[in-house]
Amino acid sequence: MRQVLGPGALRGPRGIGWGGDLWLGADPCLSSSQTNGMYMGFSRCGTRALKCRLSSCGPWAYVLSSMTDAVLARVYKQSDLDILAKEASIPIVNGLSDLYHPIQILADYLTLQEHYGSLKGLTLSWIGDGNNILHSIMMSAAKFGMHLQVATPKGYEPDPSITKLAEQYAKENGTKLSLTNDPLEAACGGNVLITDTWISMGQEEEKKKRLQAFQGYQVTMKTAKVAAPDWTFLHCLPRKPEEVDDEVFYSPRSLVFPEAENRKWTIMTDPYVNISILVKILTVVDQPEHQSPLPVNHGRLYNSYTEIL
Repeated sequence: MRQVLGPGALRGPRGIGWGGDLWLGADPCLSSSQTNGMYMGFSRCGTRALKCRLSSCGPWAYVLSSMTDAVLARVYKQSDLDILAKEASIPIVNGLSDLYHPIQILADYLTLQEHYGSLKGLTLSWIGDGNNILHSIMMSAAKFGMHLQVATPKGYEPDPSITKLAEQYAKENGTKLSLTNDPLEAACGGNVLITDTWISMGQEEEKKKRLQAFQGYQVTMKTAKVAAPDWTFLHCLPRKPEEVDDEVFYSPRSLVFPEAENRKWTIMTDPYVNISILVKILTVVDQPEHQSPLPVNHGRLYNSYTEIL
């Protein structure tokens, strides 16, 4: 773990790293600071990254398989990644979808390892929406020896199939997983308070309804009072004041800015190392409805970053 996520393995002079070709794909509506940050990270470590828009998944899969060594795709729909994986003969890495956000979680875990020295035994307290960030945490926390306490409003719980898998992983790894609708219950004893936007991509029309449903879920010092004495705070940004107040967000306990910086350092690791990490955490997709029938080394769709460790 330390070799892969430790800063010594990630931060170094320009020019080190993987020298292959990687296609950094994004849905037309997903060009963002995160996408640009990943492109910068790849460029700095010597990887030739081509940033372009994803249009028709099937034909792109064939073309990119003949021109690049791997594809990192940021899309709206998980089904688009499934199509890429089915048609491609190279690794397809999930850079972002409506179901998972594994690259962000890799940066989060590096941030926590730098701060605490180890991930094992930490209790993560998620307070907010049952979205793609939470799904990626649920699929990986137990495999790093972390406990997870989740609070979401009724009707905004995580995907049931992912919850089922997360419960299985917790049992296999001897960790605890709890789900509740009470934010303070989830925060109780937590080392790391985590939240995210309440309105994810494609949910803009639900804004008014969601803001009402999430009343009482703002992370404040009242929330922190029931957390562990060494509590810290994470948010993948951009942040809205409804989700966390300024007192917590700008406090010395907030790790949001190192967390943002670490997106660059984690993306600068050898992409094949990242892919290997993905293999150990989650096989292809770990959900029957999303699994690709292709052979192990061809067209694999990697949705998470923990399995090799």
